Amino acid sequence: MESLKLEKGMAFDEVISILTRNLVEFIIHLTVAVLVFYAGRFIIRKVFNMTQKLMTKRKVDPSIMTFVLSGIQITLYFLLTIVVVGILGIETSSFIALFASAGVAIGMALSGTMQNFAGGVLILLLRPYEVGDYIDTQGYAGTVKAIQLFNTVITTPDNKTIIIPNGPLFTGTINNYSRQPIRRVEWTIAVAYGTDFNAAKEVILNILRSHPNVIQDNPDAAIAVYLSELADSSVNISARAWVASGDFWGTFFSVNEKIYVELPENGIQFPFPQMDVHLINQ
Repeated sequence: MESLKLEKGMAFDEVISILTRNLVEFIIHLTVAVLVFYAGRFIIRKVFNMTQKLMTKRKVDPSIMTFVLSGIQITLYFLLTIVVVGILGIETSSFIALFASAGVAIGMALSGTMQNFAGGVLILLLRPYEVGDYIDTQGYAGTVKAIQLFNTVITTPDNKTIIIPNGPLFTGTINNYSRQPIRRVEWTIAVAYGTDFNAAKEVILNILRSHPNVIQDNPDAAIAVYLSELADSSVNISARAWVASGDFWGTFFSVNEKIYVELPENGIQFPFPQMDVHLINQ
């Protein structure tokens, strides 16, 4: 659009002519910019809807779908804004430089938030855990309910909702209990000194072999019972068995109950803490 130049000594008619010409040019450019904006917005919506349908058809994870669609929408609207600004005659390089400077300033002010955003993107891409997994991280353990761009929401076994920022979550240690299909359960059983170890071992083996959740026919997940420690007041027996990951706690508690009931029934006693005192006569 032609810049407005008025010089001293110009006739009134010339001034009106220049103003009219510039006004007409501005109206034309403004009309074109508005048309381009609405046409661009229509195309962006079409692209957005087509991408959404395609990702839904391919059953893309909802968290990834939300992130990708948001990125596409923001990028296309930014490009549309640049085009509209250029049609209006505004220098786009200056506009982009201003936008970049503002982005740097905002990024420095929200460095923690951007770290969480980057962590969310990496979690969605690398998938160290998924919705429904049981994880232990940042001092909290629970089931993942939602993976958002800035936070991950987990629910603890006692039904507390914990919101953990994605930045430290991704850079920290994550113990994902749901990643493997089976888990090993371990029990430590303290029996009194003088107990027949072989008899106690046989009772414990029978408890584990008869339990419906314990894996029986996998050589890599064999049941094991062994004497683990000669403690101050007890002989400690360790027992190990493998179960499906979802059966871990149910199996642990039910076997505890059986051990508590069946060992005494077979003459195997649990010890009490004791101390021997020796008196010396002088």
